[in-house]
Amino acid sequence: MTGITIREKTQEQVNEAVKLQRNYFASGKTRPLEARKASLNKLADVLRKNESKILKALHDDLNKSEREAYTTEIGILLEEISFTLKNLDSWAKPKKVKTAVTHIGSKGYRIPEPYGVSLIIAPWNYPIQLAISPLIGAFAAGNTAIVKPSELTPHTSRMLSEMFEGSFDSGLVYVMEGGIETNQHLLDQELDYIFFTGSVPVGKIVMEAASKRLIPVTLELGGKSPCIVHEDADMALAAKRIAFGKLANAGQTCIAPDYLFVHRSAEEKFIEEFKKAVHEFYGEEPLKSDQFGKIVNERHYNRLKSYLSDGEVIFGGGFDDQSLQIQPALLRPESMGVPVMTEEIFGPIFPVLTYDRLDEVKSFVASRPKPLALYLFTADREVEKDITENLSYGGGCINDTLMHIATPHLPFGGVGESGIGSYHGESSFSTFSHYKSVLKQTNLFDFSFKYPNSKNGLKILRRLLK
Repeated sequence: MTGITIREKTQEQVNEAVKLQRNYFASGKTRPLEARKASLNKLADVLRKNESKILKALHDDLNKSEREAYTTEIGILLEEISFTLKNLDSWAKPKKVKTAVTHIGSKGYRIPEPYGVSLIIAPWNYPIQLAISPLIGAFAAGNTAIVKPSELTPHTSRMLSEMFEGSFDSGLVYVMEGGIETNQHLLDQELDYIFFTGSVPVGKIVMEAASKRLIPVTLELGGKSPCIVHEDADMALAAKRIAFGKLANAGQTCIAPDYLFVHRSAEEKFIEEFKKAVHEFYGEEPLKSDQFGKIVNERHYNRLKSYLSDGEVIFGGGFDDQSLQIQPALLRPESMGVPVMTEEIFGPIFPVLTYDRLDEVKSFVASRPKPLALYLFTADREVEKDITENLSYGGGCINDTLMHIATPHLPFGGVGESGIGSYHGESSFSTFSHYKSVLKQTNLFDFSFKYPNSKNGLKILRRLLK
């Protein structure tokens, strides 16, 4: 028992919240750049002042260590806010564009403007980062936001609600706790933008609801992200970086390596080095380590336990029904059709596959839905070029895992079933902005050939428009 009950919001409560935000946005308070900067600065202050409460909530919900929680849930946000504040003036300026030869004398601009009332639906696995990171973009672009945290992390949900309620006008940002019913009420609103992070099935529901009102969306989903270890990789370093990426947050990361393709000649060495990395990170008994997290709830825990029967466990795989923890595990799947190879794992179980030719890997990955991330370990630039040019995926790393998400200079997002749209850094600002196209025409002269009564208009137009 969590000791916290997350109650659903009624349709009337949701209606009132959206109306409040609509009125706040209409007042124009979010549009001045100084107001946006003030909101971002206050957001950073709120995160710093509530650090201990955030760390406790994340420990209560997910058993996150202080180091992991600060790095992935607080520090990454403070860095994003700082980067946004440094660059916001430049991003928000109207951008002059070239004009065509038919528009001599005119000037063209792209002017970013906020959409209005945005809805941010956050997941449970990184419940602070993935609620607030898109909010940074919403603030920077001049929007208001309703933030819907996950009911599966109730301590964090409650802490977020209390933290924002005491710091921000609810017309600017409103943290709305609730479950499925509250989500349904929210998706039944006339909103201006929806930003959703979560599973593919729920993403489809969100997109269907948005389509009924033609609301633009960003969908940050997931899927099965492959990890490829070529024969020439530095096995010790590769294993360490892969173990880090796979086991952070007990594997409950949307961009965690989901399954491994290792060259047959390197399989034995990789497994040996992976075991060493796990012992180095979490000791001989990972389930007793204060650095290793737990599975979010019993349903997901039982789902993950069932995957251990989908093949031969070649390392780890112990579990604790009381703490809802599963030991880091390497597993040889009995076939490509078992659930561990067809469903997103979202846990510390790592299927191991071998290959002889890179074409086998490319064919397998290309035959499945496009992944959110892909990781390749190799020293061969031709192999690197082959994989990056011939496989479609949201983003990823060469010779590392996860770290592409941590730089504000790279947009983050999926493709196909792994998502629509991107954010982080300037991409967050762009995501929450509509770019108006404006042409300013000169009054110093006029082109008569464009009018229907011009004698040689068609002849001139044919010369120009070819």
